[in-house]
Amino acid sequence: MAGRGLARKGQAGMSRVVVIGATGHIGTYLVPRLVDGGHEVIAVSRGTRGPYRGGPQWDAVTRVAADREAEDAAGTFGARVAELRPEVVIDLICFTAASAGQLLEALRPSRPLLVHCGTIWVHGPALRVPVTEDEPRTAYGEYGTGKAEIEALLHRETAAGGVPAVVLHPGHISGPGWPVITPAGNLDPATWTALATGRPLALPDRGLGVLHHVHADDVAQAFELALSRPEAIGGSFHVTAEQAMTQRGLAAGAARWFGREPVLDFVGWEEFTRRAGPEHARVTREHTSRSIAASIARAREVLGYAPRHTSLGALREALEWLVANGQADTGGQPLAAS
Repeated sequence: MAGRGLARKGQAGMSRVVVIGATGHIGTYLVPRLVDGGHEVIAVSRGTRGPYRGGPQWDAVTRVAADREAEDAAGTFGARVAELRPEVVIDLICFTAASAGQLLEALRPSRPLLVHCGTIWVHGPALRVPVTEDEPRTAYGEYGTGKAEIEALLHRETAAGGVPAVVLHPGHISGPGWPVITPAGNLDPATWTALATGRPLALPDRGLGVLHHVHADDVAQAFELALSRPEAIGGSFHVTAEQAMTQRGLAAGAARWFGREPVLDFVGWEEFTRRAGPEHARVTREHTSRSIAASIARAREVLGYAPRHTSLGALREALEWLVANGQADTGGQPLAAS
């Protein structure tokens, strides 16, 4: 990793921080953390909704409405961010190298710290586990490939003495407020119904596909830590729960929330697609074909990252919210006390 000190005013302590995508999954938890840490926070979002969780900290935040996609197309988004005079930019919603390049060009004169949200999908199918950040990038698909291209661009920028950057790669982000990847590896709410009521749950590949979840607040923790770790500059870090889990392991854990053992039906992909439907089966295949179990050793050592939630703990919080908001049906079965 290329290291450079954060000697400029603000970056080693309280900073003027622009958070792009501030009301999304990560920003919902990150913005209050930054405010509590004494940072001046400017929250950039489309302005179409508030954060998933409110709180008094949001009253101290400057809100800026911006449609990044439209402003990227017009070539104005980078300048919009630079005009906010940030000492730190946290970019949670950048998906193409072109978008990242436009932001870098605008930030280069002032060179604030840039902390980018990547994904563990910069890795393709795992060859060694746990997967470390040093593995060659074998991303495929538009999302993972785009994130890998951004990561390479940011590291080249840092090495050339331009905008200093840190890249964090979260796993499958979970928490209350939105649907999450279920033990079946997709977003099908029927998975929760089956596990709660003892109905058979179909799983491909004997349920041995690996998923690596992370609670959104643990991801927010890592972003907050990155602001005060100059030795992280130029590096990439996995941000996940302590352990990945197999689909069958997640299914067993979730079923026990209802006092049950899971009824698992191991089927081939053709049958799984028939039962789950083509779209849910496609999402499952996207996850299990990678089966990434990511190492967080580097994040622990360099950032001081210490996830508070297990994979199952993150899923349980998500399910409790889904049930309370009518987005998951547990057949009237209550979750046992945790």
